[in-house]
Amino acid sequence: MNFKATRVKLNRLRKIGAAVAGSTFFFALGCGGHSSTPATTNVVPPQPVSNVQTITVNAGPGGNYANGAFTSVTVCTPGTSTCQTIDGILVDTGSSGLRILSSALTGVTLPQQTAADGNPVVECLPFVSGYTWGPVQTADIQMSGEKAKSLPVQIISATDFQVPTACSNQGKAENTLSQLGSNGILGVGAFAQDCGDRCAMTGAQNPGLYFECPASGCVVTGEPLAKQVVNPVVLFATDNNGVIIQLPAAATPQATLSGSLTFGIGTQPNNGLGSATVYPTDNNFDFVTTYKNQAYPTSFIDSGSNGLFFLTAAIDGIATCTDASSFYCPTSTE
Repeated sequence: MNFKATRVKLNRLRKIGAAVAGSTFFFALGCGGHSSTPATTNVVPPQPVSNVQTITVNAGPGGNYANGAFTSVTVCTPGTSTCQTIDGILVDTGSSGLRILSSALTGVTLPQQTAADGNPVVECLPFVSGYTWGPVQTADIQMSGEKAKSLPVQIISATDFQVPTACSNQGKAENTLSQLGSNGILGVGAFAQDCGDRCAMTGAQNPGLYFECPASGCVVTGEPLAKQVVNPVVLFATDNNGVIIQLPAAATPQATLSGSLTFGIGTQPNNGLGSATVYPTDNNFDFVTTYKNQAYPTSFIDSGSNGLFFLTAAIDGIATCTDASSFYCPTSTE
């Protein structure tokens, strides 16, 4: 079983808030800094677009993913109508940015991002379960009626550029369908960029996610915020302040389950918060949960993970599952 807990282990500075109501999860985008809005008159609001994308919980395109929510993304060569729709993309609230396996991207050619000296830019993104490696390229994308143009994306491939030791020591490689369990990752999580201000720095403060790769080998580089792999929702025209993941209740085990990924919060009649309970988060998008009277302040919601995970010895004694010894199967609600 693929125990994929997809959360980037970085202290990123771009944050989002979260709210939860039943089987509905709201993730509201917010960026650091300040801005002002000039006064305007007689502004005609843009016409609403379709903002609901179908998601399906199943075993994924590789057949080996447990409890993953998958969707499709249409990827286009920037500024053209040359496009390809790729399904089997994991919806992940624990990361930010679109990542696509190069093996799944067969119908379009995307321009390579380069550093100031002309060398290609490649990214190594660490997850709890391993890392993805591949070049940063630029695409136009569409989901439902939402479009994002000139979006920096990671094309996952271990063959286009040799993986440096600084990346491979992050753990297990997740650069193929069998390793990743999906054709890509749609990171719609807590932050605008997948790294943030620290990756724009040089020297020891840079966590080493972005590399420039001349023929002599790949070396860590500073990557400006505007060029970092970004949560696609940020670049939508209107419904760009968060997402809602909604699934129907399942009283019994199901082989597959269909739901929706709705873009925007409070931007259209179908995405208001309503009576949802809001859970404030800290700068790392963590919030407080309580189990057996013990508070856990570094808790987070991650749709890319395939279970509920607790870091506590208090659950010792609960029966483990007969068909998956790494999971607990309590006889009644805990």
